[in-house]
This record gives sequence, structure tokens and C-alpha cells, in this order.
Amino acid sequence: MSPEPWQSQALRLIAASDRIAIRAGHGVGKSALLAWVVLWFLITRVVAKVPCTAPTGHQLQDILWGELSKWRRRLAPEIRDYVDFKTDRIELTWAPNECFAVARTARREQPEAFQGFHSENLLFVVDEASGVDDSIFEVGEGAMSTAGAKTVLAGNPTRRSGYFFDAFHRNRAAWATLRVPCADSSLVAPKYAASMAERYGADSNVYRVRVLGEFPNSEDDAVIPLAWCESAVCRDVAPIEGARTLWGLDVARFGPDRTALAKRRGNVLLEKVKFWHGKDLMQVVGLVAAAYEAADEDDQPDEILVDAIGLGAGVVDRLRELQLPARGINVAETDAVDPRLHRRRDELWWKAREWFEARDCVIPDDAELIAELSLPKYRYISTGKIEVESKDQMKSRHVQSPDLADAFCLTFAAGLQRKPQRGRDRYATKKRRFGLTSWMSA
Repeated sequence: MSPEPWQSQALRLIAASDRIAIRAGHGVGKSALLAWVVLWFLITRVVAKVPCTAPTGHQLQDILWGELSKWRRRLAPEIRDYVDFKTDRIELTWAPNECFAVARTARREQPEAFQGFHSENLLFVVDEASGVDDSIFEVGEGAMSTAGAKTVLAGNPTRRSGYFFDAFHRNRAAWATLRVPCADSSLVAPKYAASMAERYGADSNVYRVRVLGEFPNSEDDAVIPLAWCESAVCRDVAPIEGARTLWGLDVARFGPDRTALAKRRGNVLLEKVKFWHGKDLMQVVGLVAAAYEAADEDDQPDEILVDAIGLGAGVVDRLRELQLPARGINVAETDAVDPRLHRRRDELWWKAREWFEARDCVIPDDAELIAELSLPKYRYISTGKIEVESKDQMKSRHVQSPDLADAFCLTFAAGLQRKPQRGRDRYATKKRRFGLTSWMSA
């Protein structure tokens, strides 16, 4: 495999410069580039240390370390045999304590990721650098500035502030920089950009970040900024003990909109949001009932919160008839509990915003949900209350309906109450009473 033209350009920059920052679109091959740089630095120096970090263990272990493992296997045998690959460390066998790369997740509460490294040859590698807290960089700034040290930052440019953003702006004189749009990589299918433009708008922040490799425009009017969503992906946080399990169901029927089902427990979105096209109401009921029956005891919902406007009302009635814990939510109601908000839907979206803003939540790597969450804007209306952009308003600016995001927001209709203790016998009794097994097989 030959490097992409942009990768060749980046390798030349890295060889010639001490500080390199690369902002890129989605899927262009930046993690492969970082893996090459790590291996090159290690095997071309007698003594070398390479601390590698990223905002989450998923990005560091599954993606960057996965690329390192892949490219280590492709080294020539006479070189590969000297490269000892471990779960979070790569050592050269002739000097394991002096020549190594190490993986350390960047956590704001533990900013030691860049601390304590000293060597005549240092390479600092930061993947998804836009999501790394400034405190991590501040701790390592002294070592990063020593003679013989190189720093390589790379990532999607999701945030308009912080160390990574500054490398392209106020601190640009100190950095060699590179922007890599999807169009510059043969690894990205040509239809990807067109699809993203059609679904989210060519002027959306999602398109700017994931396709153009540009920083988002001002996010002052975004309900949930893209950076908040991106930073929550596979975040290393502890789940809230005893939190209730809540499902949100946004019902569509035929046409372009989708029926979507989200499952959340406290500060954790349990899985990617499921969605279906073209299902009638009884099919939707069957899908939800089957999901309930298949769920483990702890994952069965205390409530299934359904958008009850129009089609959803029939789904609520049938789920209740099956004795499933469904409750209809009229998101168009104008009597929001929070006096700052106009309607119930606005309130649900604002609760979701606050959930992300607290920065102690975690979501799966669900690109479509992340894109949808960052699309709606908000404004202040004449009453002084906050109004979130409606689905119809979004469609008028040719943006896809945020069905997955609406399903997720519905999980906040019940608040974050504590979950009562329930034993296995009660669940077994409840399942028999529902008659789900016989109904599903009928």
C-alpha cells in the first residue's frame, strides 16, 4: 500500500518540524498515519520514548493501538522481531526501558498523560486532539518544548476552542499545520460527501467537520454543540448506580421519517439508537415488545416514553394493552415545567443538552445520532422563553428530520429518578402476566 498524497505531505512535515497539527475529515486515514509515525520514530532511534494519548480508551486502544498492531505485523521480519507489542505498550527488545511507546488515556481529572517523560528523543502523539482537555497539554508543555521533542496532533476539528484549535489560529506561527478534507483521500467514497450534504446540509457543522475538515462555525445557537457529543463517545465514566432504565420511542410510519428507539440508564446510553423505515403501527408494537422480551432484567425499561402526537397514540394504547410500561408524551404541550422553555419538546431537548453539558455521560460511537443531536438550533421568542427548532423548520432548510435524536430526548420525560429494587421473581411473574411469549408466537 502506498501512502495517500496527503499522508506523504504529512510525513514530510513531521520529519522537518517539531510541532505538527493535522485537522481532517472522517475516514481519511489519519490513525494509520499516526501508527506509521510511531513505528518510524521508534525503529530509527537508539533511544526514544513515544507517549500516545486520546480522549477515550476506545480511541486509544481500539483504533490507534489497533492500527499499530496491524502495521507492526507488516514490518519486515528482521525488524518486526525486535518490536515487542503489548496491550498498552510497544518496546524494542534491545532496550525496553529506553525505547518504547506507551498508551495513556487523557482524562481531565488525571492530567498525568504527558508527565514524567524524559529522553533525548521524545515524540508526543495525540489522536482526536480536539477532545483532549487543555490541562493535559499544560502538564506536558515543558517536556514538549525540550530539544529533540516532536509533537503530532491529529483529529476531527470538533471544537472552536482549546489547544488544538489554537494550533491553527493564535499559535499558528509555532506549528506546521495541514487540513485534509475527504475529497483529498481515496479511502473515502465519493458519495459520502453528497450523502452528508443531503442529510445534514452543506452549511451544517456536521458537514464542515466530517467532510471538509474545518472547525465548526459559531455554535452559540446550537442546542447541543457537536463537540459535546463527540467528547461523550465511549467516555471513561462510572455509571450512576440505581438509575432507572428508560426507553424513548419516536414513531413514524411511511415516507422518509423513521421510527426510532433509544435506551438510556442514567448517564449511559446503553446502545446505538435503533431505527426502522416503513413500519405500520402494529409492526412497531411488535418490534418494541420483542425488544422488551429479549432484554436482560436490568435493561428492561421502567418506562417506555412515546411521542403520543398522531401515530404514537395508537402505539401507546396497544403497548399498554400488552401491559408494557408505556406512557404517552405530548411534546407539543406549551406547559413546560421549566419556566425558561416554551414547549415540552423544548424542555426535553434542553434536558438532553444539560446531560451532555455535565460531561459525565457516555454514548456509543453512533455517528448518525451525533450528527442529529448537533443539528437543531434554538432562539428566544417574544415571551422570553427558549424555543428549539422544530422538525418542520429543519426540513424547510433541507435538513433530515432528527428522529434518532428525538427518541433519545424522550428518555428525559421521566427525569433522573432512582430505580426501585425489583427482584427476579417479580420480573418472571410480570412476563407471564404480559403473555408476551404466547403473543409473539401467535
